[in-house]
Amino acid sequence: MWEELIHLDKDLFLFLNQLGSERWDAFWMVLTNKWTAVPLYVILLFLSYSHLGWKKTLMVLISVALLITCTDQLANFFKYGVMRLRPCYDPELGEQVRLVKASCGGKYGYFSAHAANSFAIALFFGQLLNKRFPYLKIILILWALIVAYSRIYIGVHFPLDVLTGLAIGALFGWTFARLYIFATYKFRL
Repeated sequence: MWEELIHLDKDLFLFLNQLGSERWDAFWMVLTNKWTAVPLYVILLFLSYSHLGWKKTLMVLISVALLITCTDQLANFFKYGVMRLRPCYDPELGEQVRLVKASCGGKYGYFSAHAANSFAIALFFGQLLNKRFPYLKIILILWALIVAYSRIYIGVHFPLDVLTGLAIGALFGWTFARLYIFATYKFRL
């Protein structure tokens, strides 16, 4: 069963990856770049400050730093624990991979830290600011989905890598939001 799932994952990767075209490559490279999201982070910081005040925003910053550290380090733990090759290193796929960027990155790719981190941020801020900005969660989830898909498009992650990152990021984002809400209520910040 596991081998069949891996085979389906590779087939789906090839299908999605080969949908790309040179005309769209630059667009997807911008979206997959972690620095592209800095304006979004500044907006989220501003919305947090305007809705929560400076003390709670400081707690938000600490929470987000811990959240990203956890998802990022867990992704590294899995990459070196599972040791699933990235598509561009997979000998079964050979030259079929449409690698958009200059290099593939590290040898192992299970699971996608980009997907995990973007979904962690989306769920964290979506939960935190939902009452004041009800559509923010939808916007953030759409952004996270685009970032996650970009990893398949550029050829560095399989769909299963991305889906696992999505699930773990969503779980961590939701959990950290709940912990933040509990802590600010408990300590009356």
